[in-house]
Amino acid sequence: MVFAVVKSGGRQEKVEVGTIITMDRISADKSGIITLPAVLLVDGTKVTSDAASLAKVVVTAEVLEDLRGPKIVIHKFKNKTGYRKRQGHRQELTRVKVTGIK
Repeated sequence: MVFAVVKSGGRQEKVEVGTIITMDRISADKSGIITLPAVLLVDGTKVTSDAASLAKVVVTAEVLEDLRGPKIVIHKFKNKTGYRKRQGHRQELTRVKVTGIK
């Protein structure tokens, strides 16, 4: 069993080949293939966390779709002053499928 922990958009995700993950919006080339930097690699019983060894590790992923997350509504209110503010936000996301860990 081979899996890796990759860094994507300020977060870390545990991935294997075939894993589908949703991360912050990332731009891909024309082929839709991206590479993710590995933070940790587990290959059977061997665990690799050395930076020099991880520089050689390549985790490739295929972009499936670009989407937007659920709407978050922000309310601000200050008592006795009449201040009310309402704001919404939807995060730009990308869904990718891991195709290889080498």
